[in-house]
Amino acid sequence: MDRAQLTDWIAAYEQAWRTPGTDVLAELFTEDASYSTAPYENPHRGLEAIAEMWEEERFGPDEVFEMNSEILAVEGDTGVARVTVDYEEATQTERRLHRQQKEYLDLWVVRLNHSGLCSHFEEWPFWPPGQEGAPAAGA
Repeated sequence: MDRAQLTDWIAAYEQAWRTPGTDVLAELFTEDASYSTAPYENPHRGLEAIAEMWEEERFGPDEVFEMNSEILAVEGDTGVARVTVDYEEATQTERRLHRQQKEYLDLWVVRLNHSGLCSHFEEWPFWPPGQEGAPAAGA
């Protein structure tokens, strides 16, 4: 892997998050990939488990967010990136529409195979004080 390949994979990940359904995940992950949403969490194992988590965690492909990434390191088949995601959440009360910003700063550890598919994804999520957040634990 090189920095350009990891940059392209992250861009494809973002595009997949913005795409309806989960069929596109087969273009990102190997069939037996592991996806850990935080250190010490059990990973989601296999494309089917990743797809289930994917649909549970996102509000839908029309979520309003901005994502930026910076490649920190690449060694062999593994890369590390710092990823920031700023979400704008809309919630409706009886009479008002409220908009709330949520931000995340993540470190992603990504292992790509020779075909450019991810076989191991490990996320280290962080959020600012006073903002709730929780990783999606696997089985």
